[in-house]
Amino acid sequence: MPLANRVKELRARHQLTQGDLATKVGVTRQTIISLEKGSYTPSLMLAMQIARVFEEPVESIFTIEEETK
Repeated sequence: MPLANRVKELRARHQLTQGDLATKVGVTRQTIISLEKGSYTPSLMLAMQIARVFEEPVESIFTIEEETK
């Protein structure tokens, strides 16, 4: 099941660059780029760190997309 996220939206709302967010959560800018594109699934620890930066519950940032049949 694909994992959708609102990282790009929240990052823009908080006026953070990809580099800023990467530094705050201890990953590379490339990881944030891949996360925003949906080509990278974060670890639980990374998801929780991102949630802490945005002061939002993890489940409001990351959601499992239901596949349609």
